[in-house]
Amino acid sequence: MKRREFLQLGAGGLAAVLSSPAGAQPGYPERAIKLIVPRPAGGVVDIIAREWSGKAGKTLGSIYIENMGGGGGVIGAASAARAVADGYTLLFGTNSELVISPLLAPQTYDPVASFDPIAILCDSPASIVVHPTVPVSNLRELVAYTKVHKATMNYGSAGAGTIYNLAGELFKNLAGVPEIVHIPYKGGGPALIDALSGQVPLSTPMMSEQLWELHKQGKLKILAVAAERRLSAMPDIPTGAEQGYPDLVARLFFGLFAPAKTPKPIIAKIEEATKLAMQDPELKQNFQKSGYETLATSDAASAADYIAKEVVRWKPILAQLSSKPL
Repeated sequence: MKRREFLQLGAGGLAAVLSSPAGAQPGYPERAIKLIVPRPAGGVVDIIAREWSGKAGKTLGSIYIENMGGGGGVIGAASAARAVADGYTLLFGTNSELVISPLLAPQTYDPVASFDPIAILCDSPASIVVHPTVPVSNLRELVAYTKVHKATMNYGSAGAGTIYNLAGELFKNLAGVPEIVHIPYKGGGPALIDALSGQVPLSTPMMSEQLWELHKQGKLKILAVAAERRLSAMPDIPTGAEQGYPDLVARLFFGLFAPAKTPKPIIAKIEEATKLAMQDPELKQNFQKSGYETLATSDAASAADYIAKEVVRWKPILAQLSSKPL
């Protein structure tokens, strides 16, 4: 800055320059944004992330997805936590890596201190699903069948410490069938493939349009949703509560997070783009028919509150299950 320009700027203008975060924030984004999805491509987390990026990209410009599966989402979350806090790396996170895994064991990142919440887009319940060769049509029949076939019963999930996994462990605990063995996969996509082939007789995927179609086609049987009430888009599927298990509730949230200390103007811009995306009628319709319930508010403050409440809800449940291998 030249001396004459400095003098013309004055004290107030100079303070504004010095207080503005580094980088050309007024022009953000000036290049493509990387969205880390801590799951393999094809799973429910990946699908919703792509829905969001397609709509939010109209405001933010180019958004590309980097799938980083494994570790129940921990690997991708850790990578996002280490990223430069400039708004060009975001995490599409869930309660698996931001609530459950940190409660089960210390991670290389802190779910609160390492990230700035931007928005929770929606949530979805897990389900109890069996292969068509398993001769049961409800949870009570599944429990009876399991007690007879203890040696061969196992269930597949998207990975240890995920909501898929917790839904399975909750069911085992509530139904008194600890014999069911957990088979962890590196994401919901791989787990679904083996569920379809019959490699695992039981699975606990999140509800989705794809799963609903497989159920209607007779390729899988959804016995229950792990939710407080039936889904409006799939009213034929009963809840666990209706079948005698009122505490069988396991919901997966999907949200946007930035590395901690990302400049607030950048957070605000992504938050605003997300609000606009969530108002899109097509996006709302896609979410509803797929079994995802959008939240009333999609802002940073609401996201932080949602996560805090999830920690309170899951902490005692995990304490009860902590003595058992997940």
